[in-house]
Amino acid sequence: MTDYPNVMLVNHPLVQHKLTLLRDRRTPTAQFRQLAREISLLLAYEVTRPLPLEMVEIDTPLERMQAPRLAGKKLCFVSILRAGNGILDGMLDLVPSARVGHIGMYRDHATLRPVQYYVKLPEDVQDRLVVVVDPMLATGNSACAAVVLLKNAGVTQIRFACLIAAPEGLRVFGAGHPDVPVFTGGIDRGLDERGYIHPGLGDAGDRLFGTK
Repeated sequence: MTDYPNVMLVNHPLVQHKLTLLRDRRTPTAQFRQLAREISLLLAYEVTRPLPLEMVEIDTPLERMQAPRLAGKKLCFVSILRAGNGILDGMLDLVPSARVGHIGMYRDHATLRPVQYYVKLPEDVQDRLVVVVDPMLATGNSACAAVVLLKNAGVTQIRFACLIAAPEGLRVFGAGHPDVPVFTGGIDRGLDERGYIHPGLGDAGDRLFGTK
């Protein structure tokens, strides 16, 4: 539980340990990428916990039985490009049959507002539970804009997953989308004047892809 409505802090020891390694400025790109993938898999475990099940009949090597399996349409993961792809792979490790969508946005450094440049979603996205993924929830502006886009596309079941969140972003997101649960591995102190999370882990995209 957290002080923020509808926000789940995933404080499993493995998540917290790996997040510490992720934050360390000495962690090289390859290890950073692997850690992000591992943490996102653990986050996906919590994000998918309430998925509905149905009973089906199967044959084991010894007898027939009724066993549970996922019911209905499979998940859709929507990555906010480019950094979202750094945690998308871990989610797909856990749910390889999920559909994938992409929303391309970058942050205008003067206004800190998102600028959309690309959208590609499955045709039946409105029939699926959609998990939006982005490593950081900083100002909350990009996450809010992505969820508005999905709602306009008819999606009614949405969750948001990130590695680290800032209080400012959680407040903005909660005010704009109180119906969308947020799952995060850490809630940090706050934002600086450039909109970066402190203590944070730096620019997630640059550290994932070695571009700085």
